[in-house]
Amino acid sequence: MAVKNLFVFGASGHAKVVIEILERMRGVKVAFAVDDNAGLRGEKICGYPIIGGRDALVAGRRKAPAGIVTIGENGARERVAAWLAGQGFRWHRAIHPSAAVSKRASIGDGSVVMAGVVINADARIGAHVIVNTSATVDHDCLIGDCVHVAPGCHLCGDVRVGAGTLLGAGTTIIPGVRIGAHVVVGAGSTVVQDIPDGARVAGSPCRPVGS
Repeated sequence: MAVKNLFVFGASGHAKVVIEILERMRGVKVAFAVDDNAGLRGEKICGYPIIGGRDALVAGRRKAPAGIVTIGENGARERVAAWLAGQGFRWHRAIHPSAAVSKRASIGDGSVVMAGVVINADARIGAHVIVNTSATVDHDCLIGDCVHVAPGCHLCGDVRVGAGTLLGAGTTIIPGVRIGAHVVVGAGSTVVQDIPDGARVAGSPCRPVGS
């Protein structure tokens, strides 16, 4: 089986976790990392060279034509992914071997599924999504692009989450709830009713907390 050489875009703590997932996956190899922070050029992350920024990535396309945006902040991840798509780069998923992903679930391009995650039947995960450590996504959930489901979140069945939303660590969402796009849900919240686009909520049950 041919081994795919991949890049990671972003040299943060999140990148370290994604790199370790890729190291556990068969058929892929991390070639290098890139980061827009010029001060990181020539450094290493998890033993892999940081070759520079966007110009260096374009120059190194032949070595790694596909990769993952390893930026934790949703908006920045979305912008970098859009730029890379415009440059013709391709995406790869990172799914930890310990994750339990239903054969009837779908995971979008560039998304990351971390250790201990459970994704059940007919759940659909968009592109460039982070489903973080030990989160659960139950049957028939729909997660939009560039969402971050933080560690320890639990989404019950038939939950909808709009693009660019952040679900803070330890959030629980009851069945059938609809959460809009670009919402921020504070850590430890319990979501028991629908949330409109752009809202900021927290608490148990969660309530608006302003902008």
